[in-house]
Amino acid sequence: MSLKSRNVDLKSISKYWFSMNATVSILHRISGIMLLLLIPFVLWLLDHSLSSEVDFLSLKVFFGSIWVKFFIWLFLSALFYHMLAGIKHLFMDVGYLETIKGSYWSSLIVFCLSLIVIVALGVKILW
Repeated sequence: MSLKSRNVDLKSISKYWFSMNATVSILHRISGIMLLLLIPFVLWLLDHSLSSEVDFLSLKVFFGSIWVKFFIWLFLSALFYHMLAGIKHLFMDVGYLETIKGSYWSSLIVFCLSLIVIVALGVKILW
C-alpha cells in the first residue's frame, strides 16, 4: 500500500518539527552514546600520559594533531551538553519544569548555553 493510496499529503509532512524539549532529549541521548564511545580513547590518553615521562612528552606532540584536538573537543562538548541536559532532567524528575512552558524555556536555556560553551570550546581547542 503506497502513501498515495492512503491520502497522505507529502508536502504537509515537511511542516512538522520536533519540539524544543524533544530535541534536547534526543541530543541528550546522542551525547550519552558519544561519551560511551569516546571514553576508551580518553582513558588511553590518560594512561599513556601517566605511565612515563617519555610517553607524556610523546603525547604532547600527539596533541598537536588536529584530529586529536577534534576528538577532545567532541568529548568535552558531549560531556558538557550531557551534564547540562541531565541536570534539566533531574529537575523534571523531582517535579520542577514539568509544565509545557517551563519545559520549553528550560530546554531553550540548555540548548543556548550548550551552544555558546561548545563554540567557545571549539575556538579555544581547535584554534
